[in-house]
Amino acid sequence: MLADEGRSKSTPAGSLGIIAMNGCQEIGGKVNHYLVKGRENFDSDLKDELPFFGYIKDSYLLSTTCPRFGTGEAKGVINESVRGHDIFIIIDVFNYGCRYKMYGEEVPMSPDDHYQDLKRIIGAIEGKSRRITVIMPMLYEGRQHRRTFRESLDCASALQELISIGVDNIITFDAHDPRVHNAIPFGGFENVMPTYQMIKTLVRNVPDVDFSADKMMIISPDEGGMGRSIYYSSVLGVNLGMYYKRRDYSTVVNGKNPIVAHEFLGESVEGKDLIIVDDMIASGESVLDIAYDLKSRNANRIFVACTFGLFTQGTEKFDEAYEKGLISKVFTTNLNYRTDELKAKEWYCEVDMSKYIAYIIDTLNHDQSISNLLDPSWRIKKLLCNKGYIK
Repeated sequence: MLADEGRSKSTPAGSLGIIAMNGCQEIGGKVNHYLVKGRENFDSDLKDELPFFGYIKDSYLLSTTCPRFGTGEAKGVINESVRGHDIFIIIDVFNYGCRYKMYGEEVPMSPDDHYQDLKRIIGAIEGKSRRITVIMPMLYEGRQHRRTFRESLDCASALQELISIGVDNIITFDAHDPRVHNAIPFGGFENVMPTYQMIKTLVRNVPDVDFSADKMMIISPDEGGMGRSIYYSSVLGVNLGMYYKRRDYSTVVNGKNPIVAHEFLGESVEGKDLIIVDDMIASGESVLDIAYDLKSRNANRIFVACTFGLFTQGTEKFDEAYEKGLISKVFTTNLNYRTDELKAKEWYCEVDMSKYIAYIIDTLNHDQSISNLLDPSWRIKKLLCNKGYIK
């Protein structure tokens, strides 16, 4: 049951409505399932009062579509009333598995296409909803968050645009740089970390894992990811190592400066299980280079825990690394598109975030604080105690 005692005595901000954008039907369906099951046995003295009308439903998913013309142009359509609703829109702007026809050719949807469809659906709402919250796990243009030359600030511009067209809150997961919130200081913005779900999935899939300080170590692949790695090492009570990337800033390849070498800072990793923690796997070259270097230092098993598994260059290099024993498992969430081929890999483990999102939606719908959900340290301690990893 989702609603706790505090929420059961509060009035929802509005009738709950969930919009799963194109490509988010799977995770949207799972979130809806948890919400329906969590509320079907709801018991409160307020349930028969007017504000609770429509509180318990068979489904909270709203019917929407973004049909396209032959030129590639599109429009947003909502097939039912949203007046007075508390709307939560789930969108994966990096889902290249969605396709449409343009001039007779089938083309994959780009992040720009997904983002435009989001704005179309917001436009179709016409300001009739009580509130709009956008759940965008991986931020649109999140890696273009700061200016180092004469270049655009795309992520900041997108956040400002969403707030200006009626979005009240934006929820993202493991932002590449959470300081991008500074672009919308008067807009709602939450950066959620999947730490608990990662550790829980690791425990379930690797039952012999040992979180002792002399058996386990957290590795940050670069200085930019130290914050999340420090959190992991703190809640688990293990030591931390870090790599920093030496780049060739005189050259730009595929939009970025190529890495010349990875330099390691930290104590010996010999004989220890290691968890490389990062926000995303793009091509995967960096994490595999690091895994190779760690193995050369006589590390034991190497686990990779990344919120978003994009695998932009395919999975062949990971297959090879697994066969050579460089990596044992790779954990990524279901917050972005994963191919069926990836899901079938022996080295791949999926971290399900749908129940967590359902908790967040249910709590916000009741206008309650989600601070307890954003800091999962006590849940992690409880999990490790129940499994006997710590006392």
